[in-house]
Amino acid sequence: MSPLVDSHTHLDHFPPGEMPEVLSRAAAAGVSLVIAAGTTLDSSRACVRLAGRHRPLYAGVGLHPTELQGPVDDYAYDALKELAQGNPKVVCVSEIGLDFLPTSPDRATQTQAFRRQIALGLELGKPLIVHSREAHPVTLRTLREEGAGEVGGVMHYFQGDEETAAKAIDLGFLISLAKPLLRLPELQEVARKLPLERIVLETDAAPQPWKKYRRNWTEPHHLPQIAGKLAELKGVTVEEVERQTTANILGLLKLDRRVLEEPASN
Repeated sequence: MSPLVDSHTHLDHFPPGEMPEVLSRAAAAGVSLVIAAGTTLDSSRACVRLAGRHRPLYAGVGLHPTELQGPVDDYAYDALKELAQGNPKVVCVSEIGLDFLPTSPDRATQTQAFRRQIALGLELGKPLIVHSREAHPVTLRTLREEGAGEVGGVMHYFQGDEETAAKAIDLGFLISLAKPLLRLPELQEVARKLPLERIVLETDAAPQPWKKYRRNWTEPHHLPQIAGKLAELKGVTVEEVERQTTANILGLLKLDRRVLEEPASN
């Protein structure tokens, strides 16, 4: 079994006291590295603190489109930059993007924030983890206009069609598959056709209090389910999926494979 990397979670939303058990369950399932994504300034700070305390955790800093209170001003930009600059545990600008649901912030605010955070990623030389909901054409156009391919990134929690995936890949982005792969036939068909060299895996783990039992909350230890489904769809071994998807995300984040082998310290 090859070590797995959960490329996107919101572990900062879990009670801090649960983190050792969450990471222990992940390790037992073969998940050796987990990325915690920021969604606000406070969330980004929390992700950085967690990454500093737990060896398997790395962090992304960013402002989620649905969490925006207004445009990204110089204070917010500089605060994110300060969190990331010179910190080897901060490996990406995450989670940023566009969300065009009717209840989301106005599109002008989202677009300004997206463009500024792409600029932050370019300044820092860190890849972008991109949220895109009901917004794929504008998301891809914005990434192209801002030269985001220079740092690349990941299309997070991807559920788009094959054409959208191909355009993202042409921009230099990886496609991240999560639990929807287990249940959506149309996504399964897209996954069959994507090159394994352009796929990464995630759980998007966050507290799910609406579920009856705590044990059913999605956590990084569920990642092997996604790897197994992808292997089945592509007609390859689970080991090949584990090896390649891990190599893909480590390459994007410029992390040496040896980080997977360091002893855990919670």
